[in-house]
Amino acid sequence: MDFSRFIQYIASGTAYTLGVTLIALPSGLLIGLVLAFVAVYGGKLAGKIMDVYSTVLRGIPPIVLLFILYFMMSGAINLSPFWAGSISLGIISSAYQLEIFRGAILSVSGEQMMAARAVGMSKIQAIRYVVLPQMIRLAIPSWSNEAAIVIKDSSLVYAIGVPEILRRAQLISASTQEPFLAYITAALIYFALVFITNRVLGRVERKLTIPANP
Repeated sequence: MDFSRFIQYIASGTAYTLGVTLIALPSGLLIGLVLAFVAVYGGKLAGKIMDVYSTVLRGIPPIVLLFILYFMMSGAINLSPFWAGSISLGIISSAYQLEIFRGAILSVSGEQMMAARAVGMSKIQAIRYVVLPQMIRLAIPSWSNEAAIVIKDSSLVYAIGVPEILRRAQLISASTQEPFLAYITAALIYFALVFITNRVLGRVERKLTIPANP
């Protein structure tokens, strides 16, 4: 067996893993951020609707949701497994990011919103210039954890045929009868991706941390 080709084949699935992540994470961020502001500032009914959205999506196993969303989208708009899987993971992640951003928004004192309105800012301006900058800083630690989770959850798209890292490891395992080496290789690649992501986001977090008063 040519182990270098064996490992190279599995590693080549990294492009698909990164592609899924780079679609799912930002789409989940966009949806989650908008829904978080709706939940906090949209009134009681909007808040309850967001609660239902979050509770349902977080209460169903991701692999089950992936299949449901994949078959819904594939049947309705004929998306490829890669795009359907990526968007599905983005929708799943949005429920978790909704809670991350909602918690961060609520951590910003309501008195600051009142003060901003008192000096003549509109509600939108107060959100943009007062709440949003502080919310981003507060959300980064939890959002970094969600980024790592999305990288790992990208492995779920193997179930719908996307040839990412885990799918390739599975194929190598079946063809070579070397499951241990195949899955250890996949595990090390996932670990490296998560480690690098955590280090990068850790630096961003430290740069944006509000300095403590001396």
